[in-house]
Amino acid sequence: MLNALLWGGLLLPLSASATSSGFERLLDAVVKIDVREVTFDGGTKRFGSGIGSGVILSKDGLVLTNAHVVSPEAVEINVTLASLERVGATLVGWDHWTDLALIRLDMDEIKKRKLSFATAKLGNSDKLHPGQTVFAVGTPYGLTRTVTRGIVSNTRRHFEDSRGVRGYETGAFNTWLQTDAAINPGNSGGPLVTEKGKVVGINSRGYLGADNLAFAIPSKVARQIIGGLVKDGEITRSYVGIVPGVLQDLEEFYELDQNTGMLIKSVDTGSPAAQVGIRGGDILLSIDGEKVDGRFPEQLPEIQNQIASRPVGAELRLEIFRNGDSQFKVVKTEKLISRVGEEEAFEEWGLSVRKVSRTYAREHQLEKSDGMVVIGVRPGYPAAVSGLTRGDIIVKINRQDITSLEIAKQQHEAYSDDPSTVLVETSRNHRVSLYVFKP
Repeated sequence: MLNALLWGGLLLPLSASATSSGFERLLDAVVKIDVREVTFDGGTKRFGSGIGSGVILSKDGLVLTNAHVVSPEAVEINVTLASLERVGATLVGWDHWTDLALIRLDMDEIKKRKLSFATAKLGNSDKLHPGQTVFAVGTPYGLTRTVTRGIVSNTRRHFEDSRGVRGYETGAFNTWLQTDAAINPGNSGGPLVTEKGKVVGINSRGYLGADNLAFAIPSKVARQIIGGLVKDGEITRSYVGIVPGVLQDLEEFYELDQNTGMLIKSVDTGSPAAQVGIRGGDILLSIDGEKVDGRFPEQLPEIQNQIASRPVGAELRLEIFRNGDSQFKVVKTEKLISRVGEEEAFEEWGLSVRKVSRTYAREHQLEKSDGMVVIGVRPGYPAAVSGLTRGDIIVKINRQDITSLEIAKQQHEAYSDDPSTVLVETSRNHRVSLYVFKP
């Protein structure tokens, strides 16, 4: 989503170096992405559409964009090349944690129609400095090949977000580039580039209500993610259940030297860290003998990556500081998963749901990760008429435990074939309620 001081694709005001062949080649590698996707909202299955941007990185048609532009819910992806020709594409991989996704152009269609495209090159975001001129290229409000000019405002901005990628978590494992190049809807996924046309960031979002506050994912992060997405379609990370916090201005209370340790704000219930006795208020001093420094927010992603980058099932030796003494805890990692589970809609009941994930269960202190969260009900349909509301957790249907969405689908199919009353058991705030769906 990139805003544009609109240059409408014209390069006239740019410097001579920006109009070099490298920059022109970059322009020919930037694409518009039209996405049609399925959503489960308001108690029904719906289809929506969106526009974003992307940049072609390889001759075999790999296009880098944002995870909030193209997601696994996409049912149709079309890419408009610099030549204005449109071709189909498919999702290769998706990583909401960094808000990055890879799609691939339909190369059979490209060859059949004898189309061509340029490719861009990733630059080194570590070499950027505040005040350096950069250009943002993309499709704000559908206006293709729009170029805006700005500077790098900050090279290491930290924020986490649970709203920008359809409710999925993002920003925990990376810092962001801040630029004053404006951002508008449709620029998401487009490149932030140097005057030589090197991609140093992927534009992601603007700051609502402010002027000239835009953010991009550094190319260093993108380079790390691309290989994993090509290979596996996702990035596997490890998790121990520690919620990090900064130590700034707290060191004297813990009698710690500055730049020593990271505050553990909380520990997820039932997580590996909780199982070995780690708790909120502890200080993490080291991971496998490597000291950590979490004094400032910008340092937290690196520490989280120290854990996330270890193999799933690995044992970590964590040094914990508590009540003036340090102690060691050995923690076995689990696979990191999102709090957002699989979604589905049951049309006959007027009900849309999301499977309770392990992470959601722990955050809400649920005994187990069975059941499904109600995310929408359709007025006038059995679920709404019964009194079921958004946020209820369905744990049983006709006294059968909902351990998977497949069980709920089977119950719904049986109802569709032979409508009859359905008994639904829910939980909210650890209290059980019963509802009856009537045909």
